[in-house]
Amino acid sequence: MFKNQPAGLYVLSLANMGERFGYYTMLAIFLLFLQAKFGFDAAVSGQIYAIFLALVYFMPLIGGWVADKWSFSKCVVTGICIMFVGYLIMAIPTEIRSTSSLIVLCAALALIAVGTGLFKGNLQVMVGDLYNDPRYSSQRDSAFSIFYMAINIGSMYAPMTATAMCNMAMKGQGLVYNQKLPALCNAYLDGHENAADLVATINESGMQVGASLGEFCLKYIDTLSTGYGYGFGVACVSLIVSFLVYIIGRRAYAQVITDKKSASAASAVNNGPELTPSQTKSRIIALLLVFAVVIFFWMVFHQNGATLTEFAKSCTSPEATGWTRIGFNVWALTAIFIGVYALFNLFQTRSNSGRAISALILAAVAGALVYIYNITPEVVEGIQPQQYQQFNPFYVVALTPVSLALFGWLASRKKEPSAPRKIGYGMVMAGIAYGVMVIGSLGLAGTQGAVSPNWLISTYLLLTFAELLLSPMGISFVSKVAPPKYKGAMMGGWFAATAIGNYLVSIPMLLWGKISLAWLWGILIIICGISATFIFAIMKKLEAATSDAPALDPVDNVEDDAI
Repeated sequence: MFKNQPAGLYVLSLANMGERFGYYTMLAIFLLFLQAKFGFDAAVSGQIYAIFLALVYFMPLIGGWVADKWSFSKCVVTGICIMFVGYLIMAIPTEIRSTSSLIVLCAALALIAVGTGLFKGNLQVMVGDLYNDPRYSSQRDSAFSIFYMAINIGSMYAPMTATAMCNMAMKGQGLVYNQKLPALCNAYLDGHENAADLVATINESGMQVGASLGEFCLKYIDTLSTGYGYGFGVACVSLIVSFLVYIIGRRAYAQVITDKKSASAASAVNNGPELTPSQTKSRIIALLLVFAVVIFFWMVFHQNGATLTEFAKSCTSPEATGWTRIGFNVWALTAIFIGVYALFNLFQTRSNSGRAISALILAAVAGALVYIYNITPEVVEGIQPQQYQQFNPFYVVALTPVSLALFGWLASRKKEPSAPRKIGYGMVMAGIAYGVMVIGSLGLAGTQGAVSPNWLISTYLLLTFAELLLSPMGISFVSKVAPPKYKGAMMGGWFAATAIGNYLVSIPMLLWGKISLAWLWGILIIICGISATFIFAIMKKLEAATSDAPALDPVDNVEDDAI
């Protein structure tokens, strides 16, 4: 997995990890921030969330076009700077429940989307270009898995950081977080007669109302919003780190930095022979067909920050017991994924010293987990909704070596599924994930309850299997099959498909509370089933349309079974 990789991969992966840490710190609390600071309900906050996600993933299409005309590296640096300004604006405290504050927020979100568009896709194109070198071309798929793993290491620690920032602000004012209070406080300030429920919830949380209920509500919402603002400030710091890594490590990836004056001269070396118009067309059509399915995957997958966060807030117990309780300790999760990698190394290394080191690491991990389990209270209370979002990146990091080992074993027997086929399997797995949510929601009356956290944790596990089947291999597929002249645009097309899917995230949010939760998850299962059926129906057409790739693009080393 890590052997025969260029040094540039690790520099670009670390730069991306810093940026993604900041982004997911913001995204973990974004929906909750909208509902607390502005008093938006699920439908309105879901619309804003979906529009923002759509912009974030649509802008790389424009960013790719700009990079094709200008420079991938310059776009990456410019994107970091623009994102920094956007996060900085979000971190500055503004008046709660204010139209002017909402306008400022929208401006900040637009900057973040534009900056992401210049940064995200173009950095991934640079990663792909590292593997145009014949020395590394066979390592492309494993490289994107490493790159994707780095993204998820960054995002795994984001919910913990956002929660810590929120708790710090609340503790400073003598307050504690209660997932019911933001909505109750905003409802009271809107004139609803809910004083009895509000006072009961405040007392239940161990806080005092003080001089007046209205003043308490304003203080609570303002303090919580400030805590979320601290999280946005963390995103600013992470971008500074990302920028420094990118600049300091420039020498490691210097071979893929080209301006447009020298790009045409380097084209024959980096991209292989020129494609004919019909060959270019067939590749683009194949990619567009895959993009059509990808739209619906991201629609169902990115419910993690929408309906699944709503489910965590309204329908899931804020308490955990047994082994589940250490899952909310990110250091326990860190120990687990270190143990997974040590276990793989134990069986793969050929040296006795390597085996001894792996065995020592495994022993240390086991001791750390037992220690964490023993010092953790029997009942972990006050779990915040955003904390569930650490499970998906944890699973990605922990399961990446398992995924690579499985597909490597299949490849050695020439049975590895093609990239489109993996996408189809991913859609099937996503449907199974929401089947778990159907079962977990059957006993609920409406959108209120306190089911076990294990339902969400299990769902995130299955969604991660789906993600590993689709996302890193899909990005690798685009980088290999895209015609050389349109690499930036096609990578942008991947993100444009993701953008459409992310806007469609808002549809289940609009249905929240209007239909039963079992039916809501059922709709997502149907979407997954239709998408999987479609991709399998056109499988032969996809493979036939791209069957010219190995012969025409030998430098990229596009294997038959990858298309």
